[in-house]
Amino acid sequence: MLALMFVLIVGLLTLFYYWKKRKNYPPGPWISLPIIGNLHLLDPLKPYITLTQLSKKYGPIYGIQMGSVYTVVVSNDAIIRDCFKSDQFMGRAPLYVTHGIMGGFGLICAEGELWKDQRKLSIKMLKEMGMVKFGEKRSDFEFRILKWVQECVKTLIIKSELNDEIDPVDTLQNTLGNVLNDFVFGVTYDQDDDTWTYLRHLQEEGVKHIGVSGVVNFIPWLRFLPSNQKILEFLLIGKQKTHQIYDDIIKRCENQTLDDSNDKVSSIASLYLEEKERRIQDGEDSVKHCSDAQLKHLLADLFGAGVDTTLTTIRWFLLFVADNENVQNKLRLEFEENLTSMPTLDNYDKLPYLRACIAETQRIRSVVPVGIPHGSSMDTTLQGYYIPKNTMIIPLQWAVHMNPDVWPEPYKYDPDRFLDSEGKFCAPSAFIPFQTGKRMCLGEEMAKMLLFLFCGNISYNFKLQYKGLEPVESILGECGITLNPPREKIKFQKIA
Repeated sequence: MLALMFVLIVGLLTLFYYWKKRKNYPPGPWISLPIIGNLHLLDPLKPYITLTQLSKKYGPIYGIQMGSVYTVVVSNDAIIRDCFKSDQFMGRAPLYVTHGIMGGFGLICAEGELWKDQRKLSIKMLKEMGMVKFGEKRSDFEFRILKWVQECVKTLIIKSELNDEIDPVDTLQNTLGNVLNDFVFGVTYDQDDDTWTYLRHLQEEGVKHIGVSGVVNFIPWLRFLPSNQKILEFLLIGKQKTHQIYDDIIKRCENQTLDDSNDKVSSIASLYLEEKERRIQDGEDSVKHCSDAQLKHLLADLFGAGVDTTLTTIRWFLLFVADNENVQNKLRLEFEENLTSMPTLDNYDKLPYLRACIAETQRIRSVVPVGIPHGSSMDTTLQGYYIPKNTMIIPLQWAVHMNPDVWPEPYKYDPDRFLDSEGKFCAPSAFIPFQTGKRMCLGEEMAKMLLFLFCGNISYNFKLQYKGLEPVESILGECGITLNPPREKIKFQKIA
């Protein structure tokens, strides 16, 4: 009896201590369980839904204990913008995957001076490759994209002639993936190539396992459980094999840098090696940031992020458009009024409804519904609340994009939200598919180009029809890093 009373007293004193300590913290559940914290409150399959529900209870800024990681969730776009423009929130959260498997290399997981140097270099290389608003380099990059867009359309035509309904994922993954292969590595693959087949499998499966909701991120010792060991083994072996493939590509690029001919294949990998060599020759201290490990992780980040987010958006776009005949009729009318042939980037401003359809897809199914989490690099404040060092900051895109006060009937697919009274494309400030701030997606311009050309040309060439048992608007998908739709079949009817 005395022992029980002692435990109760100690427990009450402990709760009082944490209440007092956290009185300046953001609001949130005031009791957290040992070891797991508040993880029991989250739906492991749809964490973005329960995180959004908690924001309705605690407000646009709230704190929860996710295992060993204290987390602040922000569900208001203005506060997210204010937060992510500050240097003290430019870090990454101390997650097991970020600091364990990835080792803090690349762009997504990098921090501090390494991140600053490599982001600046990456932006420079992306512009050199054609990720600019206008000019010859943009036209050259568009030409490289359109080659695979046309291959995508051609393959869909062949498949649709053989089957009434088809699953477009493999075709999209192959063609879009080869755009990124060409762009990042300077190589492309046949669809049935063994190396490419493996890389596609790794990409598709890997994103399902490395999600911010993964419990191993927050309770690292759970990695020793057999089920988690199997997943982590898959990721580690996948990383090792991928880097071996990259080694061969890098050697090929190194040989190209010795070639003075004008027919060299330009790629991010080749540009990176040229920059590294320049830094060595100039004796720059920053060459330390260009290690072999950093290069391979950076290439993986640019390729992986570019393929997965864009592919997921295109898949959702096709489903929503196929399920909305009225939307297709409006697209067809816009094409007939403004085009004489297939859509190109020259038509970008002439096709506001197509852009609105893409934007509405990005809104209604946020590709990264919990956003890419940041971390606080020091003790600081946000909107008057105390934020300790190593706090994970979640920019909850799902809550921002599904806020009924901003988007009436948020679960309804309505591209007209993105058109003003004159029919011009107009994106509200609460639209943040590429996040915001100093760590916002640096591939935004390229993503817009890819989405416009792939979605535009497929819509231009086909009438789509979805025959699923439930409306697309009721399908939430599977949440890993990205929110992937199910593999649904669509009827692709070629327009004469």
